[in-house]
Amino acid sequence: MAAVQFTYLFSISKIHVAVAILLQYLAPGFIALYTVAVSRDRLSRTTLLALGGALIGCYLVVGAYNFTFLTLNYLGVISGIASAITFAWYTLQGEYGMRRYNPWTVLLYALLFGAVTWNVLQSPLGAFLQTHSLVQWVWIVYISLLGTLLPFGFYFKGINLIRSTRASITATLEPITAGLLSFIFLGEVMSPPQIAGGIM
Repeated sequence: MAAVQFTYLFSISKIHVAVAILLQYLAPGFIALYTVAVSRDRLSRTTLLALGGALIGCYLVVGAYNFTFLTLNYLGVISGIASAITFAWYTLQGEYGMRRYNPWTVLLYALLFGAVTWNVLQSPLGAFLQTHSLVQWVWIVYISLLGTLLPFGFYFKGINLIRSTRASITATLEPITAGLLSFIFLGEVMSPPQIAGGIM
């Protein structure tokens, strides 16, 4: 969990958010490769089409076609690929853990060990020792619950129901949802290629 968070946020700090999102959403491809190579699963034609559509669709939705990848910060690109690999590993290990435990128990352990890791790397509980206004605490609780606990919990529940490859492909709906919410609340308009990517 700590590695997923760090690599993704570090990538965003070095390259455009759209490209960082695209790189992290290579995770379904890595998951599919793992399940074929290691677990010896066979992917159906439908799953392969969904995987291809999701990857190409994400490329279009985030507008990555506007960037020249060769001019991007190499550390940011490497970190973005690492975020895909760590997210894929996190997903696969979550699926493995759910053979024995409830999805919410697996999430508890993931968050617990992620928190312990961050408290070893940073000053223990440093964020809580700082003074925060009431508004800041509301946002902290909001991000903790609606931006972390529920999404990751539902993601694990999805893995438990439809397995990791399908769940990770389904998770690529996130940038499409972000685009729709940006349109509704921020008035941002998606270009025709982005809309085509969302449909894919």
